[in-house]
Amino acid sequence: MTAHKQDPRLVRTDDNWLELPNPWGIPVDICARPDVPVESSAVDEILTVLRTADTLDRLGAATGHTATFDRVVLTPDVHKGAGIPIGTVLRTRGALIPQAVGNDINCGMRLETTTLTVDDVRPRLDSLERRLRHLFFEGGRAIALSGAHREALLRDGLPGLLAEPGRPADGIWSALRPGDLAAADRIHRASYPTSTAEPFADWIRSAGGTSHDSIIGSVGGGNHFVELQYVAAVHDGPTAYAWGLTPGRVVLMAHSGSLSLGHQANASGADQARAAWPAGLPLPDNRILPMLLDERSAARRQRYLDAFGNAANFAVGNRFFLSLMMRAGLAAECGDLDASLVYDAPHNLLWPSDDVVVHRKGATPAGGYSLDAPFGEPVIVPGSMGAASYVLRGQGSDRTLESACHGAGRRVPRGASAKGSDAELDAFLQEFRVVTPLNHRDPAVNRRSDVMAAWRRDLKQEAPWAYKDIGPVVSSLSGAGVAAPVAELRPLLTVKG
Repeated sequence: MTAHKQDPRLVRTDDNWLELPNPWGIPVDICARPDVPVESSAVDEILTVLRTADTLDRLGAATGHTATFDRVVLTPDVHKGAGIPIGTVLRTRGALIPQAVGNDINCGMRLETTTLTVDDVRPRLDSLERRLRHLFFEGGRAIALSGAHREALLRDGLPGLLAEPGRPADGIWSALRPGDLAAADRIHRASYPTSTAEPFADWIRSAGGTSHDSIIGSVGGGNHFVELQYVAAVHDGPTAYAWGLTPGRVVLMAHSGSLSLGHQANASGADQARAAWPAGLPLPDNRILPMLLDERSAARRQRYLDAFGNAANFAVGNRFFLSLMMRAGLAAECGDLDASLVYDAPHNLLWPSDDVVVHRKGATPAGGYSLDAPFGEPVIVPGSMGAASYVLRGQGSDRTLESACHGAGRRVPRGASAKGSDAELDAFLQEFRVVTPLNHRDPAVNRRSDVMAAWRRDLKQEAPWAYKDIGPVVSSLSGAGVAAPVAELRPLLTVKG
């Protein structure tokens, strides 16, 4: 185990935990072993976030409504974000904070097992790569949706979409299987409650009658992906068996979110929070605007929550269609297959309960044993591109507010990683398949040095050296009693937007 230099503001309490003392006395726990780096810029950022405690005090004095900043948890993949670190869990009382979820509302992970084995797929990777490029980037999506389908998805989530009649039999819908209609209990939240889909009326009306949608089925940018993997190792036999994770089994993993709808919903949250701000009260220096859970701001808060719920429901549907697209490509190249959902888990969401709100930004639920989850809640932790991913079972840790990390986490900012070694990138591309909109193997594309330079720069931002090692991250979760490893997944190819 190689220990990293620790920020002097952090206090290590044992092999798996750090604490961050702060002037507000707010408990801040960080789950990270000594071999998991925690960048100082993320510490700077969370200290800035904690100043929201003063904002809530000032709001309380101005409105008479008491709200507090209750607890903060940072998961092992914590790294600097855009105002609030990725890998942050916040619990508030009497207020919610739209920025603690961010733009990509209900970004999350979907994992499915298939009836294929790695030996079925590996010999067909060349043709599969071409097929997937067409499906994802060259007009092969063919996701036909009517206005009624779109509204059902936004209002009632994936169950609403699948219950709406009139689905075409062709296109990506042909990859639908009977089990998909009964899999809602394996989605952490298959439907987020909303009272209207009016915030996205333009998207609903743009269907005309029934049309192929240009938004849903997009992978998105950044660290989003769709990956074809296989079960390389099993660490917990009974749980792996129950979840269909047998050695050599091919699985599909989709990591994506709400795309432009999330950006629109988050902008709505910022607008409503600003409009509800008490007249004459200065805006906070850290630019984080809470929304009080009081009667005065109820109407504006509901407008945000409707847009929020619409975007959250869209994100679940988007991951569903991404998995159908991967299934369609596999079926065309490897023969008919069946697929079964292991779990669909959110990363960027809020969980209100009476006066208490849990916010997760780049963190995933990790609930323990329950009647609905007899082995604990599935926790899906991908590594960097080309590295192993892990499936774990949640252990319901109170210390992390039943939360775990949603990946390995960046260790190098995007700007710096884009300047990485060309030799390292070439070595990586020789060993691993990445399907992108640009076919870097096409001789005509290779002759365009400007196009290739831009493609390489973008790919370097998500290359393995930009991320923390997945092993110590998973060991932190296991050692801290947050989540226990069930199976290790190895990639066959990754689709990147």
